[in-house]
Amino acid sequence: MKILSVRLSSFVLGLLSFIFLLGTSSAAVAQDGEKLFKSYCAACHSAGTASLVGPGLSGVTELREMEWLYKWVKDSQALIKSGDPLAIEVFEEYNKMIMPAQPVSNEEIDAIFAWVDEQNAAKPEVASAADGAATVSGDEVSGASDSSDQTTYIVLVVILVLLVLISILRTVQHSLKLVEARKKGEDISEPLSMWDSFKSWITNNKTIVALIGIVLISLVLKVGWDAALNIGVYTGYQPEQPIKFSHKLHAGENGIDCNYCHNTAAIGKTAGIPAASTCMNCHTYISEGPQYGKEEIAKIYAALDFDPVTKSYGPNQKPIKWVKVHNLPDHVYFNHSQHVTVGKIACQTCHGPVETFTVGKQVNSLTMGWCIDCHRETNVQMDGSGYYDEIHKRLPDKLKEEYLRDGTITVSELGGIECAKCHY
Repeated sequence: MKILSVRLSSFVLGLLSFIFLLGTSSAAVAQDGEKLFKSYCAACHSAGTASLVGPGLSGVTELREMEWLYKWVKDSQALIKSGDPLAIEVFEEYNKMIMPAQPVSNEEIDAIFAWVDEQNAAKPEVASAADGAATVSGDEVSGASDSSDQTTYIVLVVILVLLVLISILRTVQHSLKLVEARKKGEDISEPLSMWDSFKSWITNNKTIVALIGIVLISLVLKVGWDAALNIGVYTGYQPEQPIKFSHKLHAGENGIDCNYCHNTAAIGKTAGIPAASTCMNCHTYISEGPQYGKEEIAKIYAALDFDPVTKSYGPNQKPIKWVKVHNLPDHVYFNHSQHVTVGKIACQTCHGPVETFTVGKQVNSLTMGWCIDCHRETNVQMDGSGYYDEIHKRLPDKLKEEYLRDGTITVSELGGIECAKCHY
């Protein structure tokens, strides 16, 4: 009878552990897929069918072989240079827009597409009427968290059922003991309460309890570590501005270059907030817009004390209090001109497909790890740039041979991941 009791307890404990690990592992896989998608894909792709800078990822695994997708995601340019006809076709179909090489493994790519397929299987993509643009739907963004919540509820229900089962098994066990005792003419004490049995089990299984404690403490530390890593990371931050401004209308439909408004990005450290006088280059004569009518443009006039009838400015001008979207810590040095003019990095690389946004928002995490990954993968465009002439001459022989051989050399190989480059 004692052996039966031990076996029942061990079975139930093992089953509980299996259910817990199954639930947490499935939730972790979904979460990893979501995080990887947001880190490497969301700037240019939706998880649905909508096209941003690149195509939506819905159904991609049905159209392409995974082995081909591994090569394309890791280094699309190398695949194109190899003469792969499908890679060339995709490259030309999307106006020869270069897809940056991504530092991901096959398993991480599998996790990304598994998460994308899960979102599209669970909830279809819904176009945002308020945004008026092709963006990732709210259902898609919340899909993984909903799935995770559902898994949690299932685990809790299973645990509750198992607790009831344990109680029933304990009753059956006591009944069997009672029958056996009566056959022998012995007395048997009343069964211990579940709590007393639990305390007794802890006392008799200290090694197992210690191991469970270590696992739980590790899980708590992992949750705390993940939470600490997200402090100061504002991916998705989309503040309301004092004047509604549609990037989709200006940069997308009207094709205004980013540097026209943010005119210091190409020549200085910061991109700068556009002066209201820049707005007036057009809105001196355009007093009504297709999206917001006269209301928002009137706010510009009020700030400049501008009379749209007489086209004259008054003395009571006041600044527009724009809300900054992208904020880097004070100890971080970042130079826009070095990236935009010298590096020829597209604005969308860091800021996402701005030309599709009605309201500006932060797409990428802009953490140190994110920047370092970019420096490790981005090839320096040294030819035709006077900035690199002297650097090119002073390249070590090994790097010079590599550059002459395939024409590629990354930012990290030129010291782009040295601490002092960004912190001094």
